[in-house]
Amino acid sequence: MREPAQKRQARIAALVEARGSARITDLADELAVSVVTVRRDVEELAQRGELRRGHGVARSLRPMPTESTATGDTIGMVVPVGNTYLTEVVQAARGAAEKTGLRLALHIAADERGTERAVRQALDAGARGLLLAPRWRTEAGARADHAWLAALEVPVVLVERRPHRGSAIYGLDCVRSDHAYGVHLALEHLISLGHRRIVLAARDDSPTARVIRSEFAAQTAARGISEGCPVMLSSRTAGPDPRPRDEREADLVGAVRRAGATAALIHGDMDALVLVQRLCEAGVEVPGDCSVVAYNDVVADMGQIALTAVAPPKGEVGQAALELLTRQLERTRAGRWAGAARHLELLPDLVVRDSTAPLH
Repeated sequence: MREPAQKRQARIAALVEARGSARITDLADELAVSVVTVRRDVEELAQRGELRRGHGVARSLRPMPTESTATGDTIGMVVPVGNTYLTEVVQAARGAAEKTGLRLALHIAADERGTERAVRQALDAGARGLLLAPRWRTEAGARADHAWLAALEVPVVLVERRPHRGSAIYGLDCVRSDHAYGVHLALEHLISLGHRRIVLAARDDSPTARVIRSEFAAQTAARGISEGCPVMLSSRTAGPDPRPRDEREADLVGAVRRAGATAALIHGDMDALVLVQRLCEAGVEVPGDCSVVAYNDVVADMGQIALTAVAPPKGEVGQAALELLTRQLERTRAGRWAGAARHLELLPDLVVRDSTAPLH
């Protein structure tokens, strides 16, 4: 027999009052009714002033000094300091979290070893789960984090990172852009315009950077053009161990001229904008003398010349990471097996602008 709405709403109000807050989906499960029904009940209760509505959550009217943390609604996200690439990822994850009644608390890892400290701070603050984007400037740095990451007792999702097969953390959920495909898009575009001598000016201080460098080498070799496609650092701070006067400091003009290159792929956007300015100052016209593709598409369109760019799906990565974490949290709360770990790769896109042109 169907429960009267008045009685059901009274039960909802009592549950929310007792817990401080409750997710709409959890209430629907407990009351064995649809989410739509609970959402309608909560709206009516809120209109009568018996509780407050949030994004996918119903909250008690009683004051709570740190409401989200006190009710267990907080998740932590740890990102490296100064990483503008992850800004859109963070914003998308926060928006997705709010829609499910979760609060995302951002923690910044200030240096190579700062990830573990930031994680401990997040857990001490009551985070129920974690979205992690460790810096991992080197492979050794990544391996050093494996032991403590594997020992964490809360749900974890790696963001824009994928553990090596066989490592202690290979069983963690992760979501990242398919950067091998991003390199493919850049090369296919440039080759379709007639370019065969292409310089890669890239970073070497993150897992993404290392994928881009290795894939560029492998894909140019597979196309039989590797001899005319050298690789250089995009700036003197782009390596894992930068020095004040690094002999590898970026000299794109020299690399282009030595290789007879007619195109360049540059990782990431800020380095690309700087290097394009240097090309122009040296009398190398973009795209007349040298076509340029940037990698990341964070600010690639904001220079004097709007740069063609590989655009990883940053927002979708943030949303997918939050969905993976929510899946773990729901299963953990229900006492169910967490299920098979998931490694997701989302395909980048190529945004063609003013910095690439056919070879003439």
